[in-house]
Amino acid sequence: MRMRQQKPHSAGRKGQTGRQTPADRGQNRPGNRSRLVRIYGRHPVTAALANPQRKLARLYATREALAALPHPPKVETLLLDSQELRRLVPEGAPHQGLVLEAHPLDGPDLFDILQNIDPADKRPILVLDQVTDPHNIGAILRSAAAFDARAVVTQDRHAPPETGALAKSASGALELVPWVRVVNLARALDEIAEAGFWRIGMDGRAERTLNAVLGDCRPCLVLGAEGEGMRPNVVEHCDELAKLPISSRVESLNVSNAAAIALYAAAARV
Repeated sequence: MRMRQQKPHSAGRKGQTGRQTPADRGQNRPGNRSRLVRIYGRHPVTAALANPQRKLARLYATREALAALPHPPKVETLLLDSQELRRLVPEGAPHQGLVLEAHPLDGPDLFDILQNIDPADKRPILVLDQVTDPHNIGAILRSAAAFDARAVVTQDRHAPPETGALAKSASGALELVPWVRVVNLARALDEIAEAGFWRIGMDGRAERTLNAVLGDCRPCLVLGAEGEGMRPNVVEHCDELAKLPISSRVESLNVSNAAAIALYAAAARV
């Protein structure tokens, strides 16, 4: 069992050295906003059209799919047939009659996410260490939306960019859950601890289960890449390690499945 210190009070910890300066905080945002992303599929496109933070370029749609939208889109719209839309998306991708060209979202700043947290609010933050598969990130965002996570945090250099495939896997959750990209994950974990979160690293070799570790803390759930797990430096910035009580018949879970179960365990305490 890894137990670094007593669980924090809701007021947060004092004396931490990892707090970012305003200049550092500006580095948390992804750099290239000039490119356009093609988002496809009914749920991802509908959610993006409804998101006031999303900067839109143009919508390609079949007449039937356009008529089925809940509100007329406030963006340049071009009518195409299904075959023409198929040429705009990866081979075999299900566009469902809708392809939206849009700018990537401006990722929120971790500092802003951690400000003015209600002491009674126990919603978790999810931190992903080098999870690079866009389908996994999308599925995790979807679970984070389903279980009302506060945010998903990744390191900018070790996470996929926003893509149509990721948005399709998220099924609209990309527009709902704050996705924070940071330069230094260890430093971000220090800031999260300062804000009163108990940093729980998910590790199948841990002695205690997640339910036993959670208690009534405000959790920050940390998951590493499949196979490799969390990097040693990230483990060192966790307060405690925990495992999921899975059968010995399987060695591990897919990271998106593990994230969904961990988020459910955190939500089920309320």
